[in-house]
Amino acid sequence: MKKYLILIAGSPATGKTYLIDRIKEVIPDPFVITPDEGKEILADSVGFDNLAEKAQLEKHVWKFYYGVLDLYMEAGKRVIVSEYPFSYKQADRLTHLAEKHDYQIITIRLIADFDILWQRRKVRDVENDRHLSHIMSQYHFGDELINRTAADSLITEEEFKQVIENRGYNHFQLGDLYEFDVSDFSKVDYDSFLIELAERINQR
Repeated sequence: MKKYLILIAGSPATGKTYLIDRIKEVIPDPFVITPDEGKEILADSVGFDNLAEKAQLEKHVWKFYYGVLDLYMEAGKRVIVSEYPFSYKQADRLTHLAEKHDYQIITIRLIADFDILWQRRKVRDVENDRHLSHIMSQYHFGDELINRTAADSLITEEEFKQVIENRGYNHFQLGDLYEFDVSDFSKVDYDSFLIELAERINQR
């Protein structure tokens, strides 16, 4: 029986979480793991007082993420889905784990016009359901910020552009690639792709 690691890649604000929900409609009981979830868990449990501590905490996040991924692969979970703005930084470790446990990798890469992404990112970062640790240089569980635009670690437009380019978010690929332009969400048709994906995954 084939096993699959599905990586939903692309810059922030490309709708990766929405696509996970769509995948769950056609693939029963996938294991879903995201590095951002690990960041939020550790931020709540440990916290940080400055950017240096935040960066150190992120190293623990990746140890946690790869460790959980390794455990579920070792256990033989048939379909694992992970979303993140994956880059060259994760490529070698993900490849190693997939080869170690005999998983086929599928990359779903979401791309969009930068100006549109930036407008979405600005809105998303200051929404109340956005975990506060992502936009602060100091955070501990229970912290609140009524006016999210006052956060002291909001990314700038130029920083956002440089991160996308320097980390190659629009070029990440491991295994088989499916790419969607999500500049206009209303024009994205995932239906035929999801049928194809489900048929592939459900083959015995």
